[in-house]
Amino acid sequence: MPSPPLFPITTSTSPCFSQLTASDSHPSNMAESLLLPWVQGLADKAADVLVQSVTSLWGVDDNRCKLEHQLKHVRYLLADAEEKAEAATEAGRAIKAWMKKLKAAAYEADNVLDDLRYEALRREVEARGSTSRKRKYFLLDRPLVLHKVSMDLTSVLRKIDELVVEMNNFGLLQRMQAPQIVYHQTHSALDESLDIFGRDNDREVVVNLLLDQQDQQNVQVLPIIGMGGLGKTTLAKMVFNDGRVENHFELKMWHCVSENFEATAIVRSVIELASNKRCDLPDNIELLRGELQKVIGRKRYLLILDDVWNEEQRKWEDDLKALLCSSSGGSGSMIVVTSRSNRVASIMGTLPPHELTCLGEDDSWKLFSKKAFSKGVQDQPEFVIIGKSIMNRCKGLPLALKTMGGLISSRLKVQEWKDIAKSNLGEAKDQVLSILKLSYRHLLPEMKQCFAFCAVFPKDSEMEKDKLLQLWIANGFIPEEGTMDLMQKAERIFSELVWRSFLQDVNLVCDGFRFQNRRIVCKMHDLMHDLAKDISSAECVDGIMVSKREEVAVEDVLHMQISYYGWENTNVLLKDATSLRTLLITVQGQHNFKNLKKMPLRALCCRDPSITRSQYVNPAHLRYLDLSYSDVDSLPDAVCMFYNLISLRLNGCEKLRCLPEGMTSLRKLMHLYLLHCHNLERMPPKLSLLHDLCILTMFVVGTDDGCGIEELRDMRLHSHKLELYKLRNVKTGSKANLHQKRISELLLDWDHKRSDIRTNDEANNEEEVLESLVPPSELEFLEIRGYNGLAIPQWMRDPQMFWCLRELIISSCPKCEDIPIVWLSSSLEHVSLSGMDSLTTLCKNIEVEAVEISSPQVFPSLKKMVLHSLPNLERWTENSAGEPHKSVMFPQLEELRVFSCSKLETLPEAPLLMHLRCFGSNSAGVRSMRIPLGCWPSLVRLELALLANVVISLEEQQGQSQTLLENLKAMRVQGENAFVSIFDLPKLRLGLGEGLACLEELEIWNCYNIMRWPVEELRYLRRLRSLSIFGFEKLEQISSEDILSLPLLETLRIGNCDSLWEIQELPILLEKLVITKCRRLVALPTNLVNLAKLRVLDLSYCLGMEALPDGIEGLASLEELQISSCPRIEEFSPSLLLRLPHLKVLSLYENSDGLKRRCREGGEYFDLLSSIPSKDICSFELLLKLYSCIDLIASGSICSGSTGHQWRNLDQSEDAAIGVDDKAEGGKIQQGMKPCPPATRRARQAFCSRKERITADANK
Repeated sequence: MPSPPLFPITTSTSPCFSQLTASDSHPSNMAESLLLPWVQGLADKAADVLVQSVTSLWGVDDNRCKLEHQLKHVRYLLADAEEKAEAATEAGRAIKAWMKKLKAAAYEADNVLDDLRYEALRREVEARGSTSRKRKYFLLDRPLVLHKVSMDLTSVLRKIDELVVEMNNFGLLQRMQAPQIVYHQTHSALDESLDIFGRDNDREVVVNLLLDQQDQQNVQVLPIIGMGGLGKTTLAKMVFNDGRVENHFELKMWHCVSENFEATAIVRSVIELASNKRCDLPDNIELLRGELQKVIGRKRYLLILDDVWNEEQRKWEDDLKALLCSSSGGSGSMIVVTSRSNRVASIMGTLPPHELTCLGEDDSWKLFSKKAFSKGVQDQPEFVIIGKSIMNRCKGLPLALKTMGGLISSRLKVQEWKDIAKSNLGEAKDQVLSILKLSYRHLLPEMKQCFAFCAVFPKDSEMEKDKLLQLWIANGFIPEEGTMDLMQKAERIFSELVWRSFLQDVNLVCDGFRFQNRRIVCKMHDLMHDLAKDISSAECVDGIMVSKREEVAVEDVLHMQISYYGWENTNVLLKDATSLRTLLITVQGQHNFKNLKKMPLRALCCRDPSITRSQYVNPAHLRYLDLSYSDVDSLPDAVCMFYNLISLRLNGCEKLRCLPEGMTSLRKLMHLYLLHCHNLERMPPKLSLLHDLCILTMFVVGTDDGCGIEELRDMRLHSHKLELYKLRNVKTGSKANLHQKRISELLLDWDHKRSDIRTNDEANNEEEVLESLVPPSELEFLEIRGYNGLAIPQWMRDPQMFWCLRELIISSCPKCEDIPIVWLSSSLEHVSLSGMDSLTTLCKNIEVEAVEISSPQVFPSLKKMVLHSLPNLERWTENSAGEPHKSVMFPQLEELRVFSCSKLETLPEAPLLMHLRCFGSNSAGVRSMRIPLGCWPSLVRLELALLANVVISLEEQQGQSQTLLENLKAMRVQGENAFVSIFDLPKLRLGLGEGLACLEELEIWNCYNIMRWPVEELRYLRRLRSLSIFGFEKLEQISSEDILSLPLLETLRIGNCDSLWEIQELPILLEKLVITKCRRLVALPTNLVNLAKLRVLDLSYCLGMEALPDGIEGLASLEELQISSCPRIEEFSPSLLLRLPHLKVLSLYENSDGLKRRCREGGEYFDLLSSIPSKDICSFELLLKLYSCIDLIASGSICSGSTGHQWRNLDQSEDAAIGVDDKAEGGKIQQGMKPCPPATRRARQAFCSRKERITADANK
């Protein structure tokens, strides 16, 4: 479980920040600062046209107008109220109490306005006649609704009126902007007595950059950026005082900018620094410019502008840039800017910014321990262990490390250190958060809300960008104004938060090579997470806080995520959390949703589809609904009454077959996610009526009215991804207007089965359809499946269409004779082609301009290519006359996979190729592929499973100053044809053996007819460290001479060698030995006991093995012992028993009853096993039960911490396990420990596969 917040809510201040405003000094009250943007948005909502339409109709518009007016009045005075609320006076406490009541009333007003808005939307839908009998789910008695909403509006207005009267007694003033922050001034002096850790490399980089600009005539600007507390000023001081810098620059100046970025102030300061005297000139920029030129002249100068916050480009471009960078200074002059903002760097920088990162573990410990052990605390093991746990919570932030080290330095007792480590470290005096809050104060009001909301996610968790933005929108954090849509505004806010380091680690996550599962994720630094929690107070709660319910006033929680921690309390929590606006339940379980109806939920994520029933959710408020990865097969019609719904996410609902037909009622719907809904049969009719719909990830073309592809025509999509299925239903050219959409990933699927028989007319129609599906030229990913046309469309013949394309996948297009002209694209990185039976040549019309160039270069940026099941592919390239080129060059290719391309005889030159995999058929008539290893000097891994002519020519061997193929470290050979292709003794003697001399890892599979150990062949592999031999079914013996020819061997795996009965000796340096399914093997080599370096011994399905050799106590390095399905091993030798307590891992599966009895509780070995950290000891039946339970965890049926009957039955089994430590994705399960479930559905697939293999092996 993640550690508690590093810096808690406190009220004390640090001396160096004593000039901060009161609100900066008291983070515990910062939650109130979120009230200002909320009231602003609420006032705008009260003026909404939809709301007015209902209040006018119901005769309560006067109350609405009065509410709008009062909210605007309050808004103008809130900034002053927030400042005065921090005063430690009776008036301050009164204002604070008033603000708390105002917040409660504001949320209540928002719910009332939502009810009015919902009623307006309901009336619009009914007026269009698009509702049906489905309306019965939420059809209410309208007079009752009128009465209730009117009463609620009157009630909330009365509360607001009372609060305004109370407010008028406080004497609040209208503020147009937040009070000015007074900043601590920095200076250039570097305290030589201080040790600075982890910044030497940064200093070298920056100093070298400064020195390298000596020939530049114009002044260069180098930004140093990073979040608060990273040490930007310290690094600038190190550079400023470096001896090389002293000697290089004639003039050095340091100016702390902070908020004052006025040209006159900065230029005046530079003049004074350069002249070392006061400047008495008036604030006339022309006079100051002349004086600046006079004092600097042509001197080479260095100017440090520290702590820059200005993000107005005009102030730099129009004023300071010309003054500082153009009119003065000698060649090589430099300005170094330190800032927390990437925007500052982009505005001012002429050189790429130097971005500071957090310290690594070693440097963190040096800095922390220097402070922690500075006042007499001895550097003893107990203190070190505790200190490192505290250090880890600082996450490498230098300011936090120094602060925490200083805090505990005066604690002289171990227990005091332990108490601090367990606490929320409240004595840190809030120095770190005070610095981070300076950045927070510069955010716009809507950015503050969005940042604070991120506290709902657990520390160090990944946040998916699209989800996060849509949750912001659902909660009303993004103001509706102007012409920009909400998603664009949210995108800008996200970018700003990243630029300002509030969010970080923004990455594009790609799950696999295929066109799928690409998403942008981000994280928060732990200290930023602490800041967000301080700001949001108890309004945002993640699962960890939920599990400690005593820390949370549940009735005050507005946003809650329930994950693997705290899920057992879900039903109790949902009963009490009556104010929830966001509920994210990321696990499945037995939840009671009957309490949701009374919650004003704006956002709901749950994997239980029953949650959408009418009796569970109040439809008036819901804007975000996420049922992804649930077992829903069809959405209830009740969903069509969620008139305010903006985002509907159904990704990974593999059982989903249809959507409600009345979805056109959802006029506010903007986002419809249907990724991996592979069984979806049709779309709801008339989706084109959803004019706000801008994200639609999947469309299944139907034949009914309103279900055709023309529904996409006028949609303004910017979906990033769009998948079109059942294109066979498009009977004429498409009018989808894809080229007008903002799409970067496109899948076109005709949904044909390979066995389908299609007529020529159908093929011609498909060509016409594909011709009409012109995508935007900004496309990055394109996949085409099941296309039955012969020719590619004209737009695919235009290279300009693919100037942004990064990945191309074409599959199951048996008649198509060409691929798009992508081989000229400078952006294309991945290509996968499969099932193209008619493809004979990859690239056509390739002309070589120069006579001396015999190998044309194609795919200039391609890194990975997969060719699969292309039975007629013969040529890589040909010219316009149809003549093939002798060779072809792929200049950037790193990985090439070729499967079942039986006519392909050559492979391209690729100087950067690292991974080559060639698999194919060994049937008669298949041509032998030429594998010229010398063409791939960067090759690291080779996998071969076909008959090939593997060669290294004499020309390639001659003139080599270094060993040929020195990078080739790993090889897998599968099948006897592949073995003969590589290990042909004449070729090995003629030079191939030298080419393989650097090989360190070798796998040989399925050489069923080879009867001897390949001792002569392996002699050439002098550096081999890992050898795996599987499927040598006729191999009977491994002699001493055979194995000792590999003196450096460290890992040996032998499997599926059913005839093997003896291994005479093992290499003395062996560290890992794995023997599996060698059923005739009765004993291990006697020299096993002499293997002093052996760490892992793994035996499985050795049905004849009776015992391990005696003397095994000599295996001083043995850490891991695994024995499974060796039923004749009844007991351990005395020497092995001596070694057992020193093991780290012991796994015993499906062995003899005698061994099982000795190991279980009460058995003679049980006490010896107690000290082993990781133990797996169970029978096959128990193993199957275990995998069944893990399966349930993966699917969400059992969750972490479960005490359900599944685990009880497992624990009470006759063969109950001593413990389990499953190293698969599922995590760890041990007796007395709660199981940690897998995070993804891929884990379930992995577990299922393992269970199937176990079952199959047992049956075999």
